[in-house]
Amino acid sequence: MRLSTDLSKQLGLRYPFVAAPMFLISNKEMLLASAEAGILGCMPSLNARTPQQFRDDLAWVRQRTDKPIGINLTLGLTPPERVEADLSACLEYDVPVILTSYGNPSEVVRRAHERQRLVFHDVISLHHGRKAVAAGVDAIIAVAAGAGGHAGRISPFVLVPWLAEALKVPIIAAGCISDGRQVVAALSLGAQLCYLGTRFIASTECGASDAYKQLVVTSGPEDVVYTDAISGIHANFLKATVPADFTPDRSPEGARRWRDIWSAGQGVGLVHEVKPIGAIVEQLAREAHDVLAGLA
Repeated sequence: MRLSTDLSKQLGLRYPFVAAPMFLISNKEMLLASAEAGILGCMPSLNARTPQQFRDDLAWVRQRTDKPIGINLTLGLTPPERVEADLSACLEYDVPVILTSYGNPSEVVRRAHERQRLVFHDVISLHHGRKAVAAGVDAIIAVAAGAGGHAGRISPFVLVPWLAEALKVPIIAAGCISDGRQVVAALSLGAQLCYLGTRFIASTECGASDAYKQLVVTSGPEDVVYTDAISGIHANFLKATVPADFTPDRSPEGARRWRDIWSAGQGVGLVHEVKPIGAIVEQLAREAHDVLAGLA
């Protein structure tokens, strides 16, 4: 097995890794560091508070690199006018990959394909995977049990090959990938890319607070809770940050509370230190090559 895939080569990546878009904490610095490390860095467009700030972030990245980046549009959770503004900015600033979630990606696919851009879509089930493929997406992100943030209930050992077999499009493995052993496992299951979020929380470039990063480093999988109490959709959070009496609140005060509830996946158990993204990527690649050499 080589540490490359058809999709990673199509995108011009050095390694088949994606720094997954994470609510509030992914930032332009992560996009740049990931691109320079040879992987696909991604950010939710809404992490920029306004459309103009988002355009400024893209301009900042493009002044420094022409390498691939990805932007996540949360379709069903975002006002249509903001989706339109952010999609237009992505097309203008040469974002080659649009990641869609929480909605019908058909219109995004149409607009992206007109400009030869790719669209990847988050799913946790075969039902939603089929709908996304019918909409014309170029790849499916299989969000398995144990993934940070909104995650499914199906083991990645089943979800990745099941979707690959049924959907006949490239599958991106998401959930519990923190080291080179899991990279090799994901690729052996048929994944075209490995989608890592939790591992990159503990990076120097990440916008998470130092306390958040240290909690990721010191936590284990038993410290992660899967609950729908926060957003109404089941997701994984660090248990120590979830108040027992939490109720969803969209007021400014509620938004501040949300910032203190920290998402992470079960892969925290294999994250042991905070390092620059470039160093994390090289460590992942080295570990994966060592595993492959051992198997051979």
